[in-house]
Amino acid sequence: MKADVFSIAGEKVKTIDLPNHFSEEIRPDVIRKSALSVRNSLRQPYGAYERAGKRYKAKLSRRRRDYKTSYGHGMARVPRKTVWHRGRQFGWVGAEAPGTTGGRRAHPPKPGRDWDQKVNKKERKKAIRSAISASINKELLLKNGFSYSNSLPIIIDGLENINKTKDLLNLFKKIGLEKDLQRLERTVRPGRGKSRGRPYKSKVGPLVIVSKESKTIDNLEGFNSCLVNNLNSLLLAPSLIPGRLTIWSLDSINKLEKEKLFANEKVKK
Repeated sequence: MKADVFSIAGEKVKTIDLPNHFSEEIRPDVIRKSALSVRNSLRQPYGAYERAGKRYKAKLSRRRRDYKTSYGHGMARVPRKTVWHRGRQFGWVGAEAPGTTGGRRAHPPKPGRDWDQKVNKKERKKAIRSAISASINKELLLKNGFSYSNSLPIIIDGLENINKTKDLLNLFKKIGLEKDLQRLERTVRPGRGKSRGRPYKSKVGPLVIVSKESKTIDNLEGFNSCLVNNLNSLLLAPSLIPGRLTIWSLDSINKLEKEKLFANEKVKK
């Protein structure tokens, strides 16, 4: 499989042979499983405070001859705190137990829970290769809202050397990404409710894969940049559905092929 290479000026420079990653069989089930494991590993632990609802002195004796006892009062065995007392006559209010005012929750989420899902190495690598292959499938790209219809994948020589966001934007327009850039413009969220405090909504745009860090790319609305070594199936399929438009630097393609990234190792006999 071959692909065209663009220069920084937006002109076709040459044609290269693509690595075998782009001809991998597309497996949506494997991609979804691997992407979910990545998403769960990024999940922030949360849970109730350990002492929440338990910061009361709600111990109450049930024995017959104790000074402060509920024995013989016909009371349920709910933990209670003392509100007032007159000699051996007490006024109690339920506390600490679930269902009482200020009491603990019955089954709160535990902050120590492990959300990670393990995926086999070969399966994870296959998911990445499959997602890379899906990134040049025009039918999947159209389903996900991308309108770019020229030669795929988009490969740019010297992409990491662009230091100005304006120059990068002009380059993408020359290549033919105008419609996709218009689609990524921020829009105002209608109404209130769940959008409170988040007045704007933005869509997920192309993924730019480079061989070294470039802060300029992340300035564009909806764009994400990623080092080719750090690729994962969630970046290539953010909604767990394969088919995200990807823009590659020529160096990242060379690195992908030279270092045989995400390729299965041969079993030694």
